[in-house]
Amino acid sequence: MAGSMRAWQIEGDGGIDALSLVERPRPEPGPGEVLVRMTANSINYRDLATIRDPLSRGFPLPRIPNSDGAGIVEAVGSGVATVTPGAAVTTTFFQDWEDGGCTPAAMASALGGAREGVLAEYAVLDAGGVLPQVPHLSGEEAACLPCAALTAWNAIFETAALRPGDTVLLLGTGGVSIFALQFAAAAGIRAIITSSSDRKLEEAAALGAAGTINYRDVDDWPAAVRDLTEGRGADGVVEVGGPGTLQKSLDAVRVGGTVALIGILTGGTIDPLPVMRKSVRLNGVYVGSRRMFRDMNRAIGKHAIRPRISEVVPFEDAREAYRLMASQQHMGKIVIRF
Repeated sequence: MAGSMRAWQIEGDGGIDALSLVERPRPEPGPGEVLVRMTANSINYRDLATIRDPLSRGFPLPRIPNSDGAGIVEAVGSGVATVTPGAAVTTTFFQDWEDGGCTPAAMASALGGAREGVLAEYAVLDAGGVLPQVPHLSGEEAACLPCAALTAWNAIFETAALRPGDTVLLLGTGGVSIFALQFAAAAGIRAIITSSSDRKLEEAAALGAAGTINYRDVDDWPAAVRDLTEGRGADGVVEVGGPGTLQKSLDAVRVGGTVALIGILTGGTIDPLPVMRKSVRLNGVYVGSRRMFRDMNRAIGKHAIRPRISEVVPFEDAREAYRLMASQQHMGKIVIRF
């Protein structure tokens, strides 16, 4: 399949403004691979961090960013029987993680870092590295699932193993936290969410949050969490802040509870004493496997869940999507439309 395509690529350590829109040869699928015409990407904080500091990550440049996309299969390579041309598909963050615990091989297959990303008009992916698009979702909505949604799913149902009637604490209103709120509401798990914006907290309540806390007004928000749980604390915490908020999350979680550590959005240091003293399970979460993705897609279909999209940006203006991410004014996902 001859021809060219447009792609955004990271060429050096210049940040968002150094992203370049270039012409590249259109790739062709090899054995076991599929060619996908991308229709949408969504972005994650990880994508912004990669663009801001690519050199420390050690992958070759130039590199196409982004892990999360949806599109239509244009062609398949030899030996591919599970995917057919014309199928609407969603990328998987890890091209090589079917099930079980995370492995070095899985980590080496992450799109938009270890492997070429999908902020291009066409992408060649492993045949096993795409999944059928959830039928009721648009391409823009399906593109929101591979990283943020699956991370939230893993944190709540796999890592913390929360059940109906349990309480989960969610920090902020970014992509992971909003997906976690939607999943919790669908599963009968009580969600408490924090934000510095009363407007965002009102929207979170409309999405099903049982308790809301403005952390600018309430500095001791762990005490507020305990008040909302009759002194017990949250059964699980989806911790997206990192060292700057982890200490308070450890204060807010119940004895024997789980803190799923996902993001590093804040600086600071950690005192491990509360982990030991409260018998807390502190577990790092790095997205999830294809088996988890399939489980999540079934639940999304069953409960007719739709991703909460904050902004949609045209492909030609992709830099603006990362500027929006950096501003932290969004609630939910930022999508790039092709």
